[in-house]
Amino acid sequence: MITNPEQLAKMLCHGVYVVGVRDGDRQNAFTASWVMQVSFKPFLLAISINPMNYSYALMQAGKVCTVNVLSDRQYELAAHFGGASKDKMTGYAWQTAQTGAPVLSDGLAYFDCKVSHFADGGDHKIAVCEVVAASIFRDGQPLLYGQTGNLDGSEKLY
Repeated sequence: MITNPEQLAKMLCHGVYVVGVRDGDRQNAFTASWVMQVSFKPFLLAISINPMNYSYALMQAGKVCTVNVLSDRQYELAAHFGGASKDKMTGYAWQTAQTGAPVLSDGLAYFDCKVSHFADGGDHKIAVCEVVAASIFRDGQPLLYGQTGNLDGSEKLY
């Protein structure tokens, strides 16, 4: 019997990331907590994304993205990029990855990816992405989903 699904969901240990997307001159970034490795060869990641978000259209059209690892001291970045604004990138330092996708300079590390394909995942889409490059910027502990409280507004879902 599940008495409090939200508390149990927080027991699933996974990180919180900023995913950068690009299609031509258009770029954006969003917060994702549902990212996981699905294969070693090739090195594949699965990223869950809401198909109603502007970033989904860019990811679908541009077929590139970066997964930027946040530190446990970057809650405010997770909150900022979790918002609905189209111009979330202004005021932050960005680099360009090998694929052309934006890399958050202040993160701990990043994975540069080419989108392989999408699959349905309930109210989200799952982007399966091949990692083509990656780099570590600095040492630190990654931000975990359980440390974010109600950042994603999930309490109202239960």
